[in-house]
Amino acid sequence: MLKFALSLAVFFSVSAGIAQDYHVDLNYYLPGNVSYNPDIPTPESVIGHQVGDWHITHDKLAMYMQALAAASDRMTIESRGTTFEGRPILLLTVTAPENHARIDQIRAEHMALTDNGSGDTSQMPVILYQGFSIHGNEPSGSNASLLYAYYLAAAQGPAIEEKLKNTVILLDPSFNPDGLQRFAYWANVHKSININPDPNDREYSEVWPGGRTNHYWFDMNRDWLPVQLPESRARITSFHKWYPNVLTDHHEMGTNATFFFQPGIPSRTHPLTPQRNQDLTGEIATYHVKALDQIGSLYYTQESFDDFYYGKGSTFPDINGGIGILFEQASSRGHAQESVNGILTFPFTIRNQLTAALSTLEASATMRTKLLDYQKQFFNDARSEAAKGGAYIVGDARDAARVYHFAEILERHKIDFHELKSDVNVAGKSYKKGYSYIIPKNQKNHRLLKAMFDVRTTFKDSLFYDISAWTFPMAFNLNYSDKASLSAAGPKVEDLKPKETILTNTGGYAYLMEWHEYYAPKALNMILEKGLRAKVGMKPFSLNGKQYDYGTIMIPAQNQKLDARDLAKFLNDVARESHIEITGVTTGYTEGIDLGSNQFRAIEKQEVAIIIGDGMNPYDAGEIWHLFDTRYAMKLTKIDSRDFGRADLSRYTDIIVPNSWGSALDKSDAEKLDSWIRSGGTLIAYKNMGRWLDRNELMKIKFKSAQDTATNISFEQRGDYFGAQVIGGAIFETKLDLTHPIAFGYTKTSMPTFRNSTLFMEADPQSYNNPVQYTDNPLLSGYISEENLEQLGGTSMVKIQGKGRGQIIYFTDNTNFRAFWYGTNKLLMNAVFFGDEM
Repeated sequence: MLKFALSLAVFFSVSAGIAQDYHVDLNYYLPGNVSYNPDIPTPESVIGHQVGDWHITHDKLAMYMQALAAASDRMTIESRGTTFEGRPILLLTVTAPENHARIDQIRAEHMALTDNGSGDTSQMPVILYQGFSIHGNEPSGSNASLLYAYYLAAAQGPAIEEKLKNTVILLDPSFNPDGLQRFAYWANVHKSININPDPNDREYSEVWPGGRTNHYWFDMNRDWLPVQLPESRARITSFHKWYPNVLTDHHEMGTNATFFFQPGIPSRTHPLTPQRNQDLTGEIATYHVKALDQIGSLYYTQESFDDFYYGKGSTFPDINGGIGILFEQASSRGHAQESVNGILTFPFTIRNQLTAALSTLEASATMRTKLLDYQKQFFNDARSEAAKGGAYIVGDARDAARVYHFAEILERHKIDFHELKSDVNVAGKSYKKGYSYIIPKNQKNHRLLKAMFDVRTTFKDSLFYDISAWTFPMAFNLNYSDKASLSAAGPKVEDLKPKETILTNTGGYAYLMEWHEYYAPKALNMILEKGLRAKVGMKPFSLNGKQYDYGTIMIPAQNQKLDARDLAKFLNDVARESHIEITGVTTGYTEGIDLGSNQFRAIEKQEVAIIIGDGMNPYDAGEIWHLFDTRYAMKLTKIDSRDFGRADLSRYTDIIVPNSWGSALDKSDAEKLDSWIRSGGTLIAYKNMGRWLDRNELMKIKFKSAQDTATNISFEQRGDYFGAQVIGGAIFETKLDLTHPIAFGYTKTSMPTFRNSTLFMEADPQSYNNPVQYTDNPLLSGYISEENLEQLGGTSMVKIQGKGRGQIIYFTDNTNFRAFWYGTNKLLMNAVFFGDEM
C-alpha cells in the first residue's frame, strides 16, 4: 500500500510539474551539481532559442554541433556523407583531450580486442555509440542531443573528466536528418504563442506521409542489417570501424505512455543472442531506474518491445558483441499535449531523453571492464564456433547483378568472401564463376553471418515486434548452400565491382537482350525512352548456339530512328550502364520462333503513375518510388489521392495502387479507374487494395476467411492469443509458371516470397490463371500459426483479369519489401512492361 501511495504521489507531482513547463531554461534539463565552462556556447546562443521552445531543424542542429566542436577540445566532428536530400550525416567523437591525441591507437587496441582477443581491458576506454531520432517525428531525442553534446563539452569537474578519460562517445545527433527536418517544419508552423495542448489541434496530426521516414518514406530503423539507404551505410561504416560496447537508440511512442527502456520481453530475444547480453542490459537498466527516480518520471521495462530482428538499432549490436538499448519516450507530437498522465510538454520529453543519455554514460563508464570483457568473450566464443570450418556458397548463373548486390551487404558488414576458382556443383545446384561467391564460416563476424543466413521455423514465443525471418539468400532469390567446401574458393574479393558489360557483336539484323538480369528493366526503359522499337519474345528460341528464354527483348536494327552506327553505340552505352549483355545478330532465322514471328510482341513506352496520400501505406508506396527512381531510373508520377478525382489519366499506361491503410479511394474513383482500364490501362494493385477492388466490382476476388474461436483463453491471455495469428513477416515458397509473362526472367520454378499479411486468395480453378501460387506446405523461414499455414497453402499470390482493352494485376504480397527483397522486384516490372500480354 505504501508503494502504491508513493507511486500516486510521484504521478501527480509529475503531472502538475510538466503542465507548467512550457518554457524552461537550462537548469530544468541539466544536472545541477555541475559547473559549466562559460567558453562553450550554449544551444540558445547559436540556434537562437532555448531547447524545447521550438522543434530543432536539422540545419540548426548541424550548425550547433559544428560550433560546439570548434569550441571544445573534447570533440571532433565529421560528415559521413549526405542524405537523399543532401543533408550531412554527422558524427561527433567525444572523449578526453588526451584520448583524442591517440585516438587511432585507442581504436586499433579496441579492434584487436574483437579481432584476436588481445589487449588489457582494465586499461581500455569503453566505446559508447549514442544515436537519436531515427524516426523524424520522434524528435525529443535529437533535441536532447543538443543538451547532451553541450553537457559533454562544457561540464567541469573530476566526475565528468574521469568519465571522458574512460569513454569514447560516438554521438549521432540525428539518425534521420530528412525526417527530422520535415517534422520540425510541421510542428513549428502550427505553434501558437499560447500553447494549446488539445489533441484535436492540427499541430498533433501530421499530413501524409508524416516525418517518421526518410526521403523515400522508409522506416530506417529496419535497415541496420540490409543497409540499403545512405544514412544506414554511414552509421554501419562507423559501427564496424569501432564495434561499440553499448549502442543506444532514442525513440518515442504514444502520447499516453510513459518511458520505456530495455530489457524488453525476455522470451522475444533471438536465440543467437547470448544470455550474458541480456544480463548486462538488465544491469545497465538499474542506472536508468536511479536517474529517472531522481526526477520523478514514470517508466516501465520488460513489458513490450523485443530483441529478435537484428535489423533494428537496439538489436543489431547484440549480434556484434555489444549491448543495444532502446529508449521509448511518450511523445508530445508537438509542443504540449493532453495525456492520461497530465499535460505532456515537449521540454519534459527532452529532459527524459537527456536523463537516459546521461545514465547510459554513467553505466558504461562504471561497467567499463564488464562490457569490454563481455565483448572480448563474445568474439572468442564466435571464433571457437567458426573454427569448425565450412563455407556458404551463393549465386545465380543468369543474374550477376542480384549476386553483386547481395555481396554488397556482406562487404558493408566486413564479412569476407571469395570468387570461385571454377564452376562447381553443390548439393545438386550449379554455381558459375563470376556469378557466385564462397563465404568462409571461419571469420571474425561468424555470428553476424550466421544470423544473415538464419532459417528458423520454431520459436519460444509467437509474438514479434517486427519480422520473424529475413534469410538473405532467399530475399535475393539466390541458390545457396551451407555445405560448400573452401577448396572451391578462389581469391578473396578485395574490391567488389558490378559485372562490366559491353555490346557483344554489331548486329546488322537485330540485337537481343535476355530478361534474366536484375537491371534488364532499366535497359529496356532506356531503349524505349530513346524512341526505339523493341519487342518481347513470348517463347524460347536458340540462335548461334545460344538458348534464349521467355521474355528475351529484341531490338530490330532496321527502321529505327538511329542509323546502324549510332544504334550500336547507344546500345553499347545501355549495356555498360545497366550491366546487361546485349548481343548483335546477323540473321532472324532461329531454332524456335524466328525474329520476325508474331510471337515477338511490340512493347510500348510506359508512362507509370502511383496513387499516394491519405489512406495509402507510405512504406509500400515509398519502396515502389525508390525502386523506380534509384534502381531503374524510370519516371514515376505520384498522384495524391485527394487530387485523383480531377487527374487526367489518359496519359498513363500503368497506375499502381499500393497497400492501403484505409479508404483512400471511393466509389467515384473506382468508376474512373474502370473507364481508364477499359480504354487500355493496366492497374497494378497490392495487398489490402484487393478487398477494395472486390468491393467496388473492379475485380472479383475470393478470399478465404477463417472462423477463429478462442478456447480456454483467459482475459489476460487474449492479446497474446490474437497476436499469435498475425503474420508479422515470414518467408514462404511459391511455384512459378515460367511461361507466363508475369514470371519472365525467372529461371527456377520455385521462388521465396515475403509475406506479412493474412490475405489468403483462393486459387483460380484454371491452373494457368495461377502463375505465382503458394505451395501446399509453403513455410521456408519465420513464424506462422498452424491455422494460418493451413489457410495459406495452395492459395494464389497474383490474380490477373482482363477488362475491356486493359487489365488488372493484383498481388496479395509486397514485391519490394524494404528495398532488400531483390528477388521479387521483377514481378512488378513484368506487370508494367508486359501487362498487355497477360
